[in-house]
Amino acid sequence: MSGPSDPKRDLRETYRKQVRNSIGGWSGTLITALPTVVFVIVNTLTTLRAAIAAAVGTAAVLALYRLARKQSTQQALSGLFGVLIAAIIAARTGQARGYFLLGIWTSFLYAVPFAVSVVARRPLVGFLWEFLDPAPPDPDDPDRPWYRRRALLRAYTIATLIGTALFLARGIVQATLYRDNATGWLAFARVAMGYPLYIAAVGAGYWVVRRVRHQLPRHLKDELAELDEHAHPQEKAQEQAQAQPDQGEQPGPEQPQGGVGSADDSAANRRFGLG
Repeated sequence: MSGPSDPKRDLRETYRKQVRNSIGGWSGTLITALPTVVFVIVNTLTTLRAAIAAAVGTAAVLALYRLARKQSTQQALSGLFGVLIAAIIAARTGQARGYFLLGIWTSFLYAVPFAVSVVARRPLVGFLWEFLDPAPPDPDDPDRPWYRRRALLRAYTIATLIGTALFLARGIVQATLYRDNATGWLAFARVAMGYPLYIAAVGAGYWVVRRVRHQLPRHLKDELAELDEHAHPQEKAQEQAQAQPDQGEQPGPEQPQGGVGSADDSAANRRFGLG
């Protein structure tokens, strides 16, 4: 018989599923890339207006395909919405490269909170990870937050920096190609730096964090020892002094040890009347 449901645990499980679904794998890569590829091909062969219509139509068909396969409604609609906004920008600018402006802007916008969180020593990956899979509490201080535990903070900072580098690389590369009006290369960069690079970044961040979390007990001992040494330096010095033997009280090689030698000297003194 199962116990009562934990709302916090249920919410955490829901977010886990959403994160897994958002990655999408190689099928997600193909579905995301198709409208862009169709747009570039049709624009090259015909006109910009036809390319916009083809891209929007492809995105609509893919959204219906996702819904028919009972995939995430949010994922299906967000993909369609992104293509619609990109198509509107391309139509308003009258240039094919305008289709990629939304992706360039969002890349830079995503990089900002990631970078700011690192500077503030509250990396975003840490908040997300600790919500989905909280680390075991510190045995000596259960209320100690993860951002005050050196090993966890370092791992989450590295993972967040990987995300920051990903978004900045996307924005800089595509902005350069946009400036050069290289629409074909923009499409290639959009696909290559989309899900493939995203999956690689997630994998690298996951490896860094999991490696540290597996070694967490050892890191906890090191941190506690360092904190104890800084908190009680006088007590540590006294313990070390007590642990060392007092060499001044040890008998030298020529001094008699025990009471046998002293008794013999007293008897000799009494015999000759010296005692």
